[in-house]
Amino acid sequence: METSESAIAQNDRIPTDFPLIISVDDHTVEPPTVWSDRLPKKYADVGPRIVRAPLKEMTFLGGKFAPVMGAPGDDGPVGDWWVYEDLHRPLTRLDTAVGYDRDEIKLEVITYEQMRPGSFSVPERLADMDVNHVQSALCFPTFPRFCGQTFTEASDRELGLLGVRAYNDWMVEEWCGPDARGRLIPLTLVPLWDAELAAAEVRRNAARGVRAVAFSEIPPHLGLPSIHGDEWDPFLAACDETGTVIAMHIGSSSKMPSTSPDAPPAVGSTITFANCCFSMVDWLMSGKFERFPNLRIMYAEGQIGWIPYILERADVVWEENRGWGGVADKVRKRPSEYFAEHVFGCFFDDAFGLKNLDAIGLENVLYETDYPHSDSTWPKSKEVGEAQMGHLEADVVERIVRGNAIDLLGLSAEGLWVP
Repeated sequence: METSESAIAQNDRIPTDFPLIISVDDHTVEPPTVWSDRLPKKYADVGPRIVRAPLKEMTFLGGKFAPVMGAPGDDGPVGDWWVYEDLHRPLTRLDTAVGYDRDEIKLEVITYEQMRPGSFSVPERLADMDVNHVQSALCFPTFPRFCGQTFTEASDRELGLLGVRAYNDWMVEEWCGPDARGRLIPLTLVPLWDAELAAAEVRRNAARGVRAVAFSEIPPHLGLPSIHGDEWDPFLAACDETGTVIAMHIGSSSKMPSTSPDAPPAVGSTITFANCCFSMVDWLMSGKFERFPNLRIMYAEGQIGWIPYILERADVVWEENRGWGGVADKVRKRPSEYFAEHVFGCFFDDAFGLKNLDAIGLENVLYETDYPHSDSTWPKSKEVGEAQMGHLEADVVERIVRGNAIDLLGLSAEGLWVP
């Protein structure tokens, strides 16, 4: 936040009126009963449930998060843990850091009582959105992880599919239900282990107004097929036919970029955009946009400043090397042209990217606040936006802050989700 606050202090062209924000990357911390209320009773002892227990040990090095749950009565800080089959995953301060001073945010376990209620409760979330000048928000999961990897890694596929569907029902019917008044935009999951089942889930949710689905930035990191083959085509066809946007969050490959096993988290945090960069080149060189012309993809929390050079390099490779590069028969246009038609970058704090907006494309940029994570600009997302967009015309700011999201996600003219 120091850079952003400094920019706010120094900027002398802050517009007098800033549009209400539509954030395309916030997060929900699922309430304790999401699955216990929805799964068949026979899964009560193995389905996702909350257990309060002490922490034995926890590390986060080389991009790998490794917590160990203690037994009742053990020494150690007590937190709430999601338990699912053999998985023990604690709630941590990094899951919900808003409201805390940056220097107070540690890698530590917490309970629901120790987090900001807006993390998991709709009324409090709307109130925190009001504080932050946010009208509407699209929210990624926490316990399922950013594209449902938790269910993909589970051993019981029947239970995993029920878990995915239960999450989606909660997302649509409760998190984005009547109490949200159209201000929370649904983002659903699919069973990544079966493209046909994934296609069916896309269509099931599209029938009730959902226009965004989470997917992995680099599926092979999850032991899944790459997008270069035809294994994902049933899923992609369903998204193409229903107008469902494929939303990929940094870390949705369960492998955050790092440099060595002993690199501190700050190294990975600095280069989090790298997975988005690799993924975008994958898509641009895959030929999928040629086969599925209505497909749209977005990169949450990847920022945008890196995009111009990648587009320049991809075009050079396509122009000079496509003959031997394996793409001449399927990538029929410059990669930058596919980007302009199909790809959206998302940012919350990227002054450099905004200075190079012409090289990215005004229509391809979306705004986000990352509530309630430690990187979030809450409660100053408006001030950060004003400082970084002060050099832009009002209609350009309007397009970035809300207009592009309205068009991409099929929202009402007022910026609300309508089932």
